[in-house]
Amino acid sequence: MFDRLTEKISETVNKLAHRGHRLTEAVIDESLKEVRQALLEADVNYKVVKNFIAKVRNRLMLVGDIATESPGQHVVNMVFEELTELMGSAHQELNFNGPPPYVVMMVGLQGSGKTTTAAKLAIYVKKLGHRPYLVPADVARPAAIHQLTVLADEAGAPVYAPKAGQDPVSIVDSALVEAAKMNCDCIFIDTAGRLTIDARLMTELSNIKRRARPREILLVADSMTGQEAVTIARDFDERLNLTGVILSKMEGDARAGAAMSMKAAVGKPLKFIGTGEKLDAIEPFHPDRTASLILGMGDVLTLMEKAKEHLNEEEEKANMAKMQKGTFTLDDFRTHMRKLMKVGTLQSLLGLIPGLGKLKKLPEAQPGQEELNKMLYILDSMTVEERKNPDILDASRRRRIAKGSGKDVKDVNTVIRNFTQMRTMLRAFTNNKDPMEALKQFLPR
Repeated sequence: MFDRLTEKISETVNKLAHRGHRLTEAVIDESLKEVRQALLEADVNYKVVKNFIAKVRNRLMLVGDIATESPGQHVVNMVFEELTELMGSAHQELNFNGPPPYVVMMVGLQGSGKTTTAAKLAIYVKKLGHRPYLVPADVARPAAIHQLTVLADEAGAPVYAPKAGQDPVSIVDSALVEAAKMNCDCIFIDTAGRLTIDARLMTELSNIKRRARPREILLVADSMTGQEAVTIARDFDERLNLTGVILSKMEGDARAGAAMSMKAAVGKPLKFIGTGEKLDAIEPFHPDRTASLILGMGDVLTLMEKAKEHLNEEEEKANMAKMQKGTFTLDDFRTHMRKLMKVGTLQSLLGLIPGLGKLKKLPEAQPGQEELNKMLYILDSMTVEERKNPDILDASRRRRIAKGSGKDVKDVNTVIRNFTQMRTMLRAFTNNKDPMEALKQFLPR
């Protein structure tokens, strides 16, 4: 979703990084003009962009005319910090404070993806050790109850079966009793939507809120609507006091502006994004990691979390120890990549690997599979000793590896360089409690 924005901002940063003069006012304005244009083209709210650029400019002007070997680093460092703050600073988890049950009320317009998202969250909280229960309180759409029942079965979560003639509030009352009997501690209420916000809808939602006393009221908004999603969030928040937002359908040709504008424009955190139709296609929204992606630095934390899901406990402990010591090898990297290529989409993986994000913009005729295969061919052409100890890869060995893999020496050098950066980042992440501080060590210089 941030491909174009990443490309534009990365180009701006690279231009600045290769300048050797001072951070003059003219240099600052020139660079921020390009950043402003990139944000507007990504459909970020105009007022949000205006305030963001003003804050970055004010900070840079404090640096002013101080000579520096790397003016671009000052710019990208501050852009990174302000981008992260703009999007909410840190991921906000579902509210599990206090005693259960944790009631989560899903709201949104018709077709936004509320029902599917409720089932996705049920799977998500199961992984956290909770016991979800799904409640179909949408009696306005004939297929809604059946849809949630089918999805609940797929998610492996119990679902309330409404009786004939029950209204939404009555359904919620009965469902809360049944959930307690089944010892379920996390209850997701799927509510009705409309094509537009109207008085009847809001009265119904207000009545459900009053009866259910939800810990969370989450708006599910279609990211494809761009800034309209921000307007919808404002309207729902005024009437219901939202606790957070979920943007669905982010896997498509979504405009990134809604994701970037939500916290600043609405004042409510973007908690999750939907990344596909499958029930496991939902991801927590991390402002700092997203800022890293926008600046073209990849997202090593998410990459390793995806890999972790497919490792046993012993492998996970061993990997953590290696990361902390900085002994994560090319052999470990090769194993991880083979596991990751069996799950998810190649396009989603490319953006997470430092140095490979630019491959996401390749035309369909030459997808990232080719580049990932090239990387694996090169790794396979190394000896076990070379993969375990990359420091011995001198010029002679690199030429042999290039010949054995049918690739160029520059391709071998690229794989080794990207791996070295990734290993250093992993060590920083695993030894640093503040991910933002770890990321800042690897900003372009």
